[in-house]
Amino acid sequence: MSVDITIQLVRSKADLEDTKGLFIAYAESLGIDLSFQDFHTELDTLPGKYAAPNGELLIARDVDGAPIGSVALRPLHQPGCCEMKRLYVAPAGRGRGLGRMLATAIIEAAIKLTYREIKLDTLPSMTAARALYEQLGFRPTDPYYHTPLTGTRFLARKL
Repeated sequence: MSVDITIQLVRSKADLEDTKGLFIAYAESLGIDLSFQDFHTELDTLPGKYAAPNGELLIARDVDGAPIGSVALRPLHQPGCCEMKRLYVAPAGRGRGLGRMLATAIIEAAIKLTYREIKLDTLPSMTAARALYEQLGFRPTDPYYHTPLTGTRFLARKL
């Protein structure tokens, strides 16, 4: 990990507020309406479905403590299966491998929580993320929820 970046568990109220801000920036960067995922309720109830002991939220901060990235993990209905959500690196954190660091950290969290498989969804426009997921061993899988977004790609990785 870069010495000027820390990745930590989200546990304090300040961490939750900063994570909420990063989630909002993530949604805005997509340029799509996430209401089909009940995004506003997700924001209002954080940590919600990402809460321990079955989920996790991670936040990355720069050397000055500013929030520059986040990622989340939640259980899925399938036994032993979880989902990576909301991987986002703010513009100030880009170009330092932070996306890889966050994805690797949430995979490690999933292993600690004894999940056997991790899934995610991604959009065709997210070319850098798709390349990263492939490098981390994610492969195409069947859709595990209904989405109105054309071209959504579903990926999975054994843990």
